[in-house]
Amino acid sequence: MMIQTDRLFLREMRQSDYPALCRILQDADVMVAYEGAFSDAEAQAWLDKQTGNYHEYGFGLWAVVLKSTGEMIGQCGLTMQDYNSQKVLEVGYLFNKAFWGQGYATEAAIACRDHAFEILHAPEVFSIIRNTNIASQNVARRNGMTIKDTIVKHYRGIDMPHYVFSVKP
Repeated sequence: MMIQTDRLFLREMRQSDYPALCRILQDADVMVAYEGAFSDAEAQAWLDKQTGNYHEYGFGLWAVVLKSTGEMIGQCGLTMQDYNSQKVLEVGYLFNKAFWGQGYATEAAIACRDHAFEILHAPEVFSIIRNTNIASQNVARRNGMTIKDTIVKHYRGIDMPHYVFSVKP
């Protein structure tokens, strides 16, 4: 499965993407919303979770690859998240800091939203974003989403307020 945009293609991550994935997950600036960079073991578990999601759901966070160079610059895709005692379809994204501010996250997120509506026939798509993550909130807004709710997630022993963004077709 591959999604294409003007500048990007999104494909399933594989083990050979681990070094590029580590450049994302092990960057403290990128991972500030997660309260810090991941260890090697946490990065591998993240990759394993995505490959498991591909088998279980047919989707997950995909590798975002620049068409012009073939370089993996981020990850963006669809995941199932807990919200209001149910599982909801979320567009999620994390990008290598060297590629911030160039519109790649928005381009990929819109493609994932469209995939959710057009291929999966989702009635609503969400992005659940930490309240301090302004850049990701701006991507959600450019993806047509508005704030629907506020929740608190508990991660790494910390209470983290999050905004629940959503959009319908």
